[in-house]
Amino acid sequence: MADKSGLEKLDFGALSIEQQQQLRQFKINTRINNEKYLREHPEAEALISVFLRDVFLKRPTDIREYAADECTLVRKVQINSRTTAKDLVKMLEETGRKVSISTVK
Repeated sequence: MADKSGLEKLDFGALSIEQQQQLRQFKINTRINNEKYLREHPEAEALISVFLRDVFLKRPTDIREYAADECTLVRKVQINSRTTAKDLVKMLEETGRKVSISTVK
């Protein structure tokens, strides 16, 4: 049965050795692709940094609800491929959010 976090205990016998190797390679490839994406899109890293900073500062009791509210706010901001991290910080500040520009290069 799942605990309060929604995670279940690992079933180490569920996958064959070959499946485990395939899963491991899939995870490695996914991590590499995600890292490439973040390097190509610094605005995504800025969004993640702002979100995590706010979570640590506000320490909401229901992080999922807090994240849903924050994502709804961000969706209201129009972002396109020419939007820079500094533009994103400015947009977030215009919504009343306090954002440190020192984290954006």
